[in-house]
Amino acid sequence: MKKHFLTLCVMFLLPLVAYPCTNFLAGKLATVDGSTLVTYAADSYALYGALYHHPAATHEVGAMRQVYDWDSGKYLGEIPEVAQTYSVIGNMNEHQLTIGETTWGGRPELEDSTGLIDYGSLIYIALQRSRTAREAIKVMTDLVAEYGYYSSGESFSIADPNEVWIMELIGKGPGSKGAVWVATRIPDDCVSGHANQARITQINFKDKENWMYSPDVVDFARKQGYYKGSDKDFSFSDTYNPLDFSGLWVCEARVWSFFRQVNADMDKYLSYVKGESSELLPLYIKPDKKVSAQDFKRYMRDQYEGTELDITQGIGAGPFNSKMRHTPLYFELDGEKYWFARPTATQQTGWSFVAQMRSWLPNHIGGILWFGVDDAATNLYVPMYCGIYNVPECFSENNGALTVYSPTSAFWTYNAVANFAYSRYSYMLKDIRAHQATWEDYFNQLVPAVDQMAKGVSEEEARRLLTKFSCDQAEQSTQSWKELGEYLLVKYMDGVVKAEKDGKFVTNEAGIPEKIGRLGYPEDYLRLIAPTEKKEVNINK
Repeated sequence: MKKHFLTLCVMFLLPLVAYPCTNFLAGKLATVDGSTLVTYAADSYALYGALYHHPAATHEVGAMRQVYDWDSGKYLGEIPEVAQTYSVIGNMNEHQLTIGETTWGGRPELEDSTGLIDYGSLIYIALQRSRTAREAIKVMTDLVAEYGYYSSGESFSIADPNEVWIMELIGKGPGSKGAVWVATRIPDDCVSGHANQARITQINFKDKENWMYSPDVVDFARKQGYYKGSDKDFSFSDTYNPLDFSGLWVCEARVWSFFRQVNADMDKYLSYVKGESSELLPLYIKPDKKVSAQDFKRYMRDQYEGTELDITQGIGAGPFNSKMRHTPLYFELDGEKYWFARPTATQQTGWSFVAQMRSWLPNHIGGILWFGVDDAATNLYVPMYCGIYNVPECFSENNGALTVYSPTSAFWTYNAVANFAYSRYSYMLKDIRAHQATWEDYFNQLVPAVDQMAKGVSEEEARRLLTKFSCDQAEQSTQSWKELGEYLLVKYMDGVVKAEKDGKFVTNEAGIPEKIGRLGYPEDYLRLIAPTEKKEVNINK
């Protein structure tokens, strides 16, 4: 997802660099239950947090589909529609096919403003027309070959209940319709990730089962003067998205932090992230133990805790360990450029998900999109089955907007909680995490029972049951988050904290709080501000 910063660029005349979106992936033998997993954080200051729904449909011969750029809403043109399109909930369709992405840009001269298909349309058209990951790769690459590619370089996560793939793709520039691309299957016993930096290096041209690529992926690079070596030494990422420091510190670091949580050997790549080593981070690794969907929710909430990059530590975090770093992510002083760390969990997330695809269940039951809005560190992932008929009102894209507040919108409800929490993060995050755990433990206990109920009835009845369940959980949890926000306001109002006992505030018989704690400041922060404050003077000397 690109940031929609045109207006701000005009206002402030600043060159703003985009580093949005994170994807993590796991093969079916790398997970505790045999499901495949894909995560996606859609990060943009101009993206409203909503769950998209494209119902299944049949189309008459000659029907056309209008194509709009997902980032800007610009009309790009139209293409012929196919006879049958599949139902899509968010980024998962009725066949449990899931697609996510991260933008890396790459060589700017390869963008083509005359292309008809942008990266967002590529995702949602493929979801409506494909049943498997391999089908989706063909649909996507055929579309850009025929109609041209409008966007910049992208990494796509493409997964079904049995296979997990990463495809990287970039256009050919004005006057050269199509794109160069490569796709590789992640081994079933491995995990992978990408975060706005192309990650596929050498291509195994002999392995036709696990690799796909455009016929001119190397020749086009030679023609453009990007590469002169042999096919076997060709690196897609080095050629089309050469690595720089921001690609390491802002992008690869997020993948490293995920890897280090699943494999103890990955700590050694910290020097790579810091630009001190040239040893590349692997494209995929085997986890020390199998991972779960719940683990992946935790990885999406990562803020580099326990590492040198911990965003909640240091002077920039203020006295209460806030994760907030106002963008841009870099600043310049005395001719030197400095960078903030950019964690996976970030304030500008519109929505994110953990997609769980389960091959042993019927498709309408097997696919769960654990969906959340706003900052993953303070959100809740709610189970949305891929077979549901409609989305909850609280997640509807017609309920509120970035410039229109709605009290029934989950996006605005979660933002209210998060933005208040940033001011005293070290205190309020504990309350929020406890609330997250209560709800997600509840979901994890409930989902197996719902699966069984849905298996025992017809598909139509099951889809009605799953629709009601998914919508009810979303609405009830959103209301609970609204109440959480009210509770936090009462507890932490005006920079103090009211004491509690057994879940209730401690008051006297008149209802007045008996214990009000003053938060004060930690000693290390006091030492920083002491030189700027007035030192006490003994006036009685």
